[in-house]
Amino acid sequence: MNYKAVVFDLDGTLVDSAADLGNAVNRVLVSHGFPVHEISRYQDFIGNGAEMMVKRALPEQSRSEEILKECLGEFMTDYHSNFDVDTVLYDGVPELLDHLSDKSMILTLLTNKPEDITLKLNKSLLSKWDFKVVMGSREGFPKKPDPTGAKLLLENIGIPGSQTVYFGDSGVDMKTAVSAGMVPVGVLWGFRGKEELQNDGAEYIIENPMDILDMIQF
Repeated sequence: MNYKAVVFDLDGTLVDSAADLGNAVNRVLVSHGFPVHEISRYQDFIGNGAEMMVKRALPEQSRSEEILKECLGEFMTDYHSNFDVDTVLYDGVPELLDHLSDKSMILTLLTNKPEDITLKLNKSLLSKWDFKVVMGSREGFPKKPDPTGAKLLLENIGIPGSQTVYFGDSGVDMKTAVSAGMVPVGVLWGFRGKEELQNDGAEYIIENPMDILDMIQF
């Protein structure tokens, strides 16, 4: 297959953002007198958008609509000021992006992270590479695994899903790729495990970014 485009998830795929996300939520929990979580626990909370992450972090008995709305707003305020304190690119990601760019692959980004912060991270950590489309979570627009965003992205770049490789670290990403007709590649350096990726449709699973080059010729 002659692949022409690549879609990347962001958190857990290109960037390790667990510390900044977890610390921001923990500060909100502390302010409300709720117990906090180890940063490693947030790997299970991340992936379905900010609201779901905050909901998962709250005690089960304190997940009313009112409390969730208040805590989500406080999280967004905190995270907007602290989104890039400890967030970094994963090892091997720059080399993969360099290789794909050298091969004239179309690079794109599709994430459930709020779009304004997504654009800021793209500018601060990914500006070396030309991402043709950068799509984050928008109000009133369905989040992954709904394929609406993925299909819109494909329309924007004019490439069919069959010629597009999708990299992600979660079952949400694999479901999105399958629904949009893309080639789903699960990555093991992120926030989820191999079993979840396999169960949700990963066609390839890699342990290091450059491993994909042994499976797919770009």
